[in-house]
Amino acid sequence: MAGAGSRVFISHLAGIAVFDPNGDQVGRVRDVVVSLRIGGRPPRVLGLVVEVVGRRRIFLPMTRVTSLESGQVLTTGVINMRRFEQRPTETLVLAELLDRRVTETAAAEEVTVLDVAMVQTRLREWEISKVFVQRGKTSRLRKNKGEAVTLDWSAVTGFTLTEEGQGAANLLATFEQLRPADLANVMHHLSAKRRAEVAAALDDERLADVLEELPEDDQVEIIGKLQDERAADVLEAMDPDDAADLLSELPGEEAERLLQLMEPEEAAPVRRLLTYQEDTAGGLMTTEPIVLEPDATVAEALARVRVSDHKPALAAQVYVCRPPSETPTGIYLGTVHFQRLLREPPYTLVGSIVDGDLDPLPPDTPLSLVTSYLATYNMVAAPVVDEADHLLGAVTVDDVLDHLLPEDWREASLHGDNDPLEHEPESEVTGGR
Repeated sequence: MAGAGSRVFISHLAGIAVFDPNGDQVGRVRDVVVSLRIGGRPPRVLGLVVEVVGRRRIFLPMTRVTSLESGQVLTTGVINMRRFEQRPTETLVLAELLDRRVTETAAAEEVTVLDVAMVQTRLREWEISKVFVQRGKTSRLRKNKGEAVTLDWSAVTGFTLTEEGQGAANLLATFEQLRPADLANVMHHLSAKRRAEVAAALDDERLADVLEELPEDDQVEIIGKLQDERAADVLEAMDPDDAADLLSELPGEEAERLLQLMEPEEAAPVRRLLTYQEDTAGGLMTTEPIVLEPDATVAEALARVRVSDHKPALAAQVYVCRPPSETPTGIYLGTVHFQRLLREPPYTLVGSIVDGDLDPLPPDTPLSLVTSYLATYNMVAAPVVDEADHLLGAVTVDDVLDHLLPEDWREASLHGDNDPLEHEPESEVTGGR
């Protein structure tokens, strides 16, 4: 355990592993819970928010933490695996305190919180002792514009005040390495105010990736708080099928307004997707599969498959079509699977090795038949072709799963409701905190 007086900056705890007494990993730290106190007294650190299997967030009291050293957290005793619910008197450091504008008392001017540090007292309790801040304008009390300094907690005020327009740069820096699905989990657990501020701070591509992993209610809330031009840019960065799903949840006039603001070539595939029933091959498909003309070589096909932007299910095969090669394409000739590409010499033309035995799916194919098609032929994606044999897109297994699972599966997953630990016997967990 860090000794009494040892200082730990909270941002350094984000994402580090938590281990039980047997050395097994329990989860990872996602935030720190504190209780603000009146009279300038340092906040008391109550415990850690830990994300465990199934994305469940649990509360780990500081009394059960035995070590915060060597980039890991060690615990003692049995851990309560019930889902963490924030109480009105509790504050989350990373989610709510970082990026706040508070007042440096001596200078009587605003500073921005970059980080806070906690320290263990002689009584073996933890409390917030320091605030790492960014100063803005120059004054007689500082030498450099924009300098970052560490202040005592008592040297700043304003943490209990409601702030509009709070930034999110430092919060995002803390979770910079998270995958989109994990960052979506972080955002889902923020307040609506902080969620909007984080969305405003993300670049278009990153926000698009995160939106695709959020429940529909969160998607609609976030896109509704963006300026129309920014919302259109984010929709352009999303996969067309995900953008279409999101737009279908908006009122018709609002959806059309955003489509009008999108670039015509980006809006066109989204408009096509919106014409199909949601639970059909046309409504499920993506309009951006890997398409090659028959005179392309295996080497070219493998180069396209290696592009990191392609999801694994889409990269498992390429579709061979007559020009044009943008959907809707020219005549669909067949599919070449990734394994076949690996077995052929690089100079082989893909047109000579297509698998044309499997019939493609019409866009009106219902979900039940799409599912049985993929299962019957052990496929992870299937081509969707119109009556004139033009390739319209491809249905991937992840799109199918999205629609086979309960409508609220994303929200349930983010809350950990599908976690098998929910059903552990009472004797395996501690009581409420």
